Amino acid sequence: MQVSMLSISIGAVVLFGIAEIAEWRRKHRRDVDRVGFMPWRGIALASIAVALFAAAFALKG
Repeated sequence: MQVSMLSISIGAVVLFGIAEIAEWRRKHRRDVDRVGFMPWRGIALASIAVALFAAAFALKG
C-alpha cells in the first residue's frame, strides 16, 4: 500500500511540474489571441493536493 501511494504522489508531483511549465509558457506567449483551453493553474493545484494526501497516507501506513 505504501509503495502505491508513493507512486501516486510522485506521479502527481510530475503532473504539477508539467502544469507549472505549461502555465509559464501560457503567460509568456507571443500571440495574445492564442489563449488555449487547459486550466493549468487548477490542474497544478489539484495535483499538488493529491500528492500531499498520497504522501501523507504513505507515511502514515
